Amino acid sequence: MTLSPAPFPTARLRRLRATPALRALVRENSLSPSDLIWPLFLMQGSDQAVPVPSMPGVLRLTVDRAVGAAREARDLGIPAVCLFPYTAMEHRTADCAEAWNPENLSNRAIRAIKDAVPDVAVMTDIALDPYNIDGHDGFVEGGEIVNDRTVEALVRMALAQAKAGADILGPSDMMDGRVGAIRRALESDGFQNVTILSYAAKFASAFYGPFRDAVGATAALKGEKKTYQMDPGNSDEALRLVARDLSEGADMVMVKPGMPYLDICRRVKDRFGVPTFAYQVSGEFAMLKAAAANGWLDGDRVMMESLMAFKRAGCDGVLTYFAPEAARALHG
Repeated sequence: MTLSPAPFPTARLRRLRATPALRALVRENSLSPSDLIWPLFLMQGSDQAVPVPSMPGVLRLTVDRAVGAAREARDLGIPAVCLFPYTAMEHRTADCAEAWNPENLSNRAIRAIKDAVPDVAVMTDIALDPYNIDGHDGFVEGGEIVNDRTVEALVRMALAQAKAGADILGPSDMMDGRVGAIRRALESDGFQNVTILSYAAKFASAFYGPFRDAVGATAALKGEKKTYQMDPGNSDEALRLVARDLSEGADMVMVKPGMPYLDICRRVKDRFGVPTFAYQVSGEFAMLKAAAANGWLDGDRVMMESLMAFKRAGCDGVLTYFAPEAARALHG
């Protein structure tokens, strides 16, 4: 039943905004460090941290430095980190075999973090683009990104990450059927408790540019990803994709990018009621940082306001490069 508003002056809605205490009491959504997942970029070497020019304050980290970041996450109350490897062109191949190498950069980082900080959950990325000479999430044959052969490779990649100790697998490739294939392989190999957070609704977005610089994919990418990532004009299709991935064994689902697709987040949460996440992607982060650096916006306030928007839209958590900065702000 919808209540009709009381007439003025009986209903003075400003009463509940009058003081910080009253505003806190009636706040409908809240944000805490436990809502955040911190994406980390990995690089070869030791004891190095290299800035990503298009993402102010974000670094590529060697494995030992990534362990330090995971310790920082634990101390800040951030429950999870997500790993993305930087791969130079000379280490990319057509067969993408490095993707399932037990000793690749990501798998070494998984083991190191879980050994040093076992209470921090480690999430991974499952897609071939960090290892592919063509820069695509799947194999390219005759100019086409082929689905089924790619899924076979993604399964090998997922199993290697599970064996390394990953807590959460994040298939971000948008190939059809990959969640089901990965779930079956995990069950068969004794990894029943490994969680899948599927990038179920990942759009072909222009907001990914700085990320591709960070992982070395800009120079590698040949063509576009529009044959497998979603059309930004579609909304109903996102619900079909989420339904499919849940039916295939996904435990949680992701919408990517974040702020331009808050309507998708809301629809997913309302329809399915499952753990729903968004990725506040590199372009979103970079534009807020750039505006703050120019004095056009209050950086701290827009950071927190943008993160609250995800909670208001129904998200249970957010992957964000703001994670450590926001967590420190929340600790006061």
